[in-house]
Amino acid sequence: MLAPTFVEWLQGLEPGWVTDLPLPRTVLLRALGNGVVPQQAAHAVSLLLDDLAALVHTGRQPGWEVAAA
Repeated sequence: MLAPTFVEWLQGLEPGWVTDLPLPRTVLLRALGNGVVPQQAAHAVSLLLDDLAALVHTGRQPGWEVAAA
């Protein structure tokens, strides 16, 4: 049986971040399963900031590109 504390640890969350909530096991597992792993979110933000820096450096406006017909 999958333990919510194991899933919390596996995702790199602080102990008790989710499991300290007074919720049934199934609800805790659903919340953990629907959550974003912090490391993934940090990586995504890093990629977006790199793209933004590249746009600013080139002087292009984000979202103003028009696809060739």
